Amino acid sequence: MFTGEYNHSIDAKGRVIVPSKLREQLGEEFVVTKGLDGCLFAYPKSEWEGIEEKFRGLPSNGETRRFMRFFFAGAATCEVDKQGRILIPPNLREHADLQKDIVSAGVLNRVEIWNRDRWLESSNYDDMDDVAEHMAELGFSF
Repeated sequence: MFTGEYNHSIDAKGRVIVPSKLREQLGEEFVVTKGLDGCLFAYPKSEWEGIEEKFRGLPSNGETRRFMRFFFAGAATCEVDKQGRILIPPNLREHADLQKDIVSAGVLNRVEIWNRDRWLESSNYDDMDDVAEHMAELGFSF
């Protein structure tokens, strides 16, 4: 399980340090793809393979095909270099608007990579009581 929030920066070449705590779980090679809400999702290889299997079992309708293109076409395998960095391809940097300050956040089965300003906008937790009520309806009580 991935947890934690880590602030760092991306260099001019598109390289970003993967925090050691996250790197331990992601491995030396993992998959990064377009995520929802304007971020990137990073998955360990084993988790990625499970996602691929789930998609193979879905019916082929327009919505499924559209999401599969979004999710898989831009995916890239990233390898950690000797300095603990990965190179994020330009198309993924553009999707997440990664320019300087970024946040890596552990979110259960994945790591999310965010533009820091977007992260701050999306992590406004003023309505968490309402969200918790909805989660309780789904069977999660806190």
